[in-house]
Amino acid sequence: MTRTPSKRPVFWVLLITGIAGFMAALDNLVVTNALPSIRADLGGGAGDLEWTVSAYTLTFAVLMLFGAALGDRFGRRRMFMAGVALFTLASGLAGFAQGIGQLIAARAVQGVGAAVMMPLILTLIAAAVPAGRRGMAYGITGAVNGLAVATGPLIGGTLTEHISWHWIFWLNVPLGALLLVLAPLRLGESTAPGARLDLPGTLLVSGGLFGIVYALINGNGDGWTSAPVLGGLLAGTALLAGFVVWELRSRRPMVPMRLFRGRAFNAINGVSLLMFLGMFGSVFLLSQALQLVQGWSPTEAGLRMLPWTGMPMLVAPVAGLLSDRFGGRRVVAAGLFLQGIALGWFAYLFDAGVSYAELLPGMILGGIGMALYFAPAAALVMDSVRPAEAGIASGVNNAVREVGGALGIAVLSAVFTARGGYGSAADFLDGLTPALWAGTGGVLLGAVIALLIPRGGGAGTRPEPGGTALADSAERVAV
Repeated sequence: MTRTPSKRPVFWVLLITGIAGFMAALDNLVVTNALPSIRADLGGGAGDLEWTVSAYTLTFAVLMLFGAALGDRFGRRRMFMAGVALFTLASGLAGFAQGIGQLIAARAVQGVGAAVMMPLILTLIAAAVPAGRRGMAYGITGAVNGLAVATGPLIGGTLTEHISWHWIFWLNVPLGALLLVLAPLRLGESTAPGARLDLPGTLLVSGGLFGIVYALINGNGDGWTSAPVLGGLLAGTALLAGFVVWELRSRRPMVPMRLFRGRAFNAINGVSLLMFLGMFGSVFLLSQALQLVQGWSPTEAGLRMLPWTGMPMLVAPVAGLLSDRFGGRRVVAAGLFLQGIALGWFAYLFDAGVSYAELLPGMILGGIGMALYFAPAAALVMDSVRPAEAGIASGVNNAVREVGGALGIAVLSAVFTARGGYGSAADFLDGLTPALWAGTGGVLLGAVIALLIPRGGGAGTRPEPGGTALADSAERVAV
């Protein structure tokens, strides 16, 4: 790999990449508390609201590895700026959307921009920060992303209530413009000689995941036996099968299929999928329930969710210590069990007369559960593969998480619309309760799978055959 030496201050690299990471992570959840206002302003049904969130997470997930490859091939700084520009432009278009279809399309383009810029954040840091200080730099990046997740519902709710829902997207425009000015002045350029793009693999996996998520979101509205829904399921499954076949035969696969021969790697990715399926789907519905059923304002709803979304920032250091003491799989399993208890708590108690004091224990348990999952899960991913494969393994796990979020919204919303709707608070509760029980079951299943992860991590403990340095592989795909 070639790299242009740079003496630019590390401060500027962390500032630029931190702002970019904050924007991309924020837009995962910032829209949730604005959904009732968006629906009142632009119209649309339950499926449209799902796509408002899932259009972003889906394109973000399926193109993340492709974004890393673009940076390797054409220059990390150049493609980072292209991703920022696309994300910023799409954010402005989302803010100006006059119909729900325009908003969904803009959100999908936002996800493409995020998928290009996010995987390059760690590679840009690795190119500018000495090896001995990268751990600190990566920790700062993780903290910034955690802050975005924690404050997303609150920021979205506050802007929606006091200004307009449009501002949750316009907020990105000045920040993106600032990055486009600073990046060429403060970031060095780097490439990976010989890097190639896996266009067929990208098209196959993107089309396959889109077909399946499309079918899940539209199943209740169009009918599960309708041609579009059945066609989406069948075509999506066929394209994913084609992706596996292509990757097995490709000389330079986007995702080496050998990774999935390891029991530990498969298990932690299954756990991640189920964790995000239950969490994202539940946040999507609960953030609306706090307004439509409880009658709280968007700001009040965001504040009341802080014990859930913000708790990981306080508990994460403890989770790391517990992981060192008791092993990552036990801590991850405990985290998912707590998350499952929290979702079950909401499913059992939530009604029009429930007080916040009654909901608060579930919020706290859910937040602790998330905190116990995140850091140990990342370590389990690293331990499940050889050191030279750590970068691509981390990229796969992050993509699986985002896909899990999109599937969670689709699956839990399908349960919701099968039993309830938006006609009244009572209708909403009729759908909310079984949906939350479905999320509870998914998360608890993930806890059981976590306990089946082999002790000792798996492939990561074996000697790597090629001698490739971890630093180089970590620069291939962002954590």
